[in-house]
Amino acid sequence: MKRVLLLLADGFETFEASVFIDVIGWNLLDGDHSTELFTGGLRKEIRSSFNQRFIVDYPIGEIDVDSFDALAIPGGFEEYDFYKDAYDEKFLDLIRTFKAKDKIVASICVAALPVGKSGILKDKKGTTYKNPVRRDALKSFGVEVMNQPIVIDDYIITSWNPSTAVDVALLLLELLTSKTNADYIRSIMGFEK
Repeated sequence: MKRVLLLLADGFETFEASVFIDVIGWNLLDGDHSTELFTGGLRKEIRSSFNQRFIVDYPIGEIDVDSFDALAIPGGFEEYDFYKDAYDEKFLDLIRTFKAKDKIVASICVAALPVGKSGILKDKKGTTYKNPVRRDALKSFGVEVMNQPIVIDDYIITSWNPSTAVDVALLLLELLTSKTNADYIRSIMGFEK
């Protein structure tokens, strides 16, 4: 079984989190049945953007990186304190540990910023939300910022806004399983290209 950890920061965007939950879940039920998703965060209770409350499976101190195959991180809103959690050293260190163990790291929108701040994107290509402030922030972490919707470099996926979310989740599924399987899930979910 391939296990994905969905890492949530306060202020995370629910839509961006939900695509990982659904794509990995659809694969568990209707695809090759090889994936499961679990949630983690700095605390047991995390608030999303717009103040919904979520209880995660694992507080960060209880996460065994060796038991996961990939890390997925949704972006979020500064107005809901996304960067307070996302730039916390424990959050960044977890990202570093996943990469050090050659695991896939997938991010959507501004989740590229903690990935960049962690150092794992230094001297690599990436993208983030199409806002000059966010793009400059990513560049300041030593990332070659690309003007394209999705960038993958060394099994690190970054993207530029919520419109890319489904494609990022399906790309993660493809890397965990196969292109044929991910295309099948795309089709049965109605996201055919």
